[in-house]
Amino acid sequence: MSKVIEGRDDNFEQEVLASEIPVLVDFYADWCGPCRRLAPVLETLSDKMAGTAKIVKVNVERQSDIADAYKIRSLPTIVIVKHGEVVYQHSGVLPLAELERQLNQA
Repeated sequence: MSKVIEGRDDNFEQEVLASEIPVLVDFYADWCGPCRRLAPVLETLSDKMAGTAKIVKVNVERQSDIADAYKIRSLPTIVIVKHGEVVYQHSGVLPLAELERQLNQA
């Protein structure tokens, strides 16, 4: 069973930028209602994509340097990173099927 990884300054490079598999990064905040609705979808996606993709959540209030580096201006924002490069970015909630499709395309 896979799990969603907490992205922090001390693990972002290893977990996201140096990853051999695509990584979906969820930029969120605890107070964000749509972010809370997206959380169980990402848990399900993490289980479905175990071994083929990773899910990393970055709290923009605790990890503002990472959020600033990706120019995050609205929440939630989904970024898919492959081999250290952003290949997809979307602001707002997306259904499980669309998130899975985007990860499979990466």
